[in-house]
Amino acid sequence: MLGMNTPFACLPVFAPCQDGARLGLGGAALGNLFEAISDAQAHDLVAAAWQDGCRSFDTAPHYGHGLSERRLGDALRPQACTSLRLSSKVGRLLTPSRQAPDDQHGYVKTLPFVQHWDYSASGVRRCVEDSLQRLGLAQIDTVFVHDMDAHTHGAQAEQVLRQVLDETLPALAELRQEGLIAHVGLGVNDHAVVEQVLRHADLDALLLAGRYTLLDNVAGAHLLPLLVHKKVALSLGGVFNSGILASRIDPGQPLRFNYQAAPAHWVAKAMQIQKVCDAWQVSIQAAALQFVLAHPATQLVWLGAKHASEWRAARQAHRQPVPPQFWQDLQHQGLLPEGLPTP
Repeated sequence: MLGMNTPFACLPVFAPCQDGARLGLGGAALGNLFEAISDAQAHDLVAAAWQDGCRSFDTAPHYGHGLSERRLGDALRPQACTSLRLSSKVGRLLTPSRQAPDDQHGYVKTLPFVQHWDYSASGVRRCVEDSLQRLGLAQIDTVFVHDMDAHTHGAQAEQVLRQVLDETLPALAELRQEGLIAHVGLGVNDHAVVEQVLRHADLDALLLAGRYTLLDNVAGAHLLPLLVHKKVALSLGGVFNSGILASRIDPGQPLRFNYQAAPAHWVAKAMQIQKVCDAWQVSIQAAALQFVLAHPATQLVWLGAKHASEWRAARQAHRQPVPPQFWQDLQHQGLLPEGLPTP
């Protein structure tokens, strides 16, 4: 991945597409999130993104219980170069099991492993080493501490936070010093836990999923300005909120919001946004993507495509002209808070 004279830790956290677009490929779908795709489809998706200039790719042990990492490593290994940025995550260890169910945690036809939480120093080291084995690589650019929030851990959240501060982050710092990784961050769906961590520790990067979107922009008021102040490289996942903003909304079809069936109040708000989109002849996907990229904190947006056609559709949405009056209309109707940056 590196030129002989390139210090690994000096590389930027994320790399834009070769045409400058701040987009990367998220790897959840490569782990069969919600539906299975074939190895050939996975390879074609990664190849299409790479040929289109994508140079940032994200994965995790959680995604298909190692399936996403294996597929992504196989597809990218021949392309390894100084422009590639690859990230994965720690917090879940995978244990082989003959009784492992095929469908686990929203992923279908997973590999025969079960997962358990482990934020300990030894668990973090093993998790990184296991990921390197699955990827078939010697280094990972960025490692995110995965899902350490209260929504995930409930009553154990305070204990998890303390362990992350006392063990996880120091262990990752050691791995960075050893050259196995270059950057350390959090990969979470909750903005509040990021603010908690930043009171006690420095981070290189953040992957925030579903909390700064056209529909749910709760992180925009305080966290994103804080990231600019702290010089934390922000990447955004889930900018279509698991699909509700990914295409024209049809209320007669099942709609997902943040990995589950969309609650009625989010569907109602999304339908109001859709009406404004229709009035200005703007696709809701273009509006969702261009809105999040307008914030000065945003360095990269992860596109969670399942097929090469979805990657290309998102790239077209990124280029679609959107009139300034569209954003003003959203604000006037109370669908977008005043003060948040717009294109």
